[in-house]
Amino acid sequence: MSDPSPRISDPSISPAERYERGLALKQTGLHKAAIDQFEMAAVETSLAVKAYAQIGLCYKMAGRYEEAVPALQKALNVTTASAKETVQILYVLGRTLESLGRGAEALEAYRWIRREDPGYRDVAERIERVSTKRPAVGVKKP
Repeated sequence: MSDPSPRISDPSISPAERYERGLALKQTGLHKAAIDQFEMAAVETSLAVKAYAQIGLCYKMAGRYEEAVPALQKALNVTTASAKETVQILYVLGRTLESLGRGAEALEAYRWIRREDPGYRDVAERIERVSTKRPAVGVKKP
């Protein structure tokens, strides 16, 4: 039986085309297929930041927050990231960490944003809320 999607592994498809396909797949809710396309697009240095950020967003949209964190961190580690991209990715990372109950890490991301762009979105309120938040009931500390 032949592969129903032979073009997925087609080496003639450029990383830019992979990125565009990933966006289209993400928009239709096909997150796994989108992640595959973004991973192939990330080989192109100029697309790496955006591709890894999109991978993180796909995982987040699929409710896979723990997997979104390393993808977003990978995007932050790409040396070609602009200050604006860094702030945007940090915000998504902070929100993701916050939803996972990882307040200290979220606070670190939000504080980094505040240093780069003090008026960015609701970062000041998030810093205030996360820094005064008590641990969730029933969560055991190691």
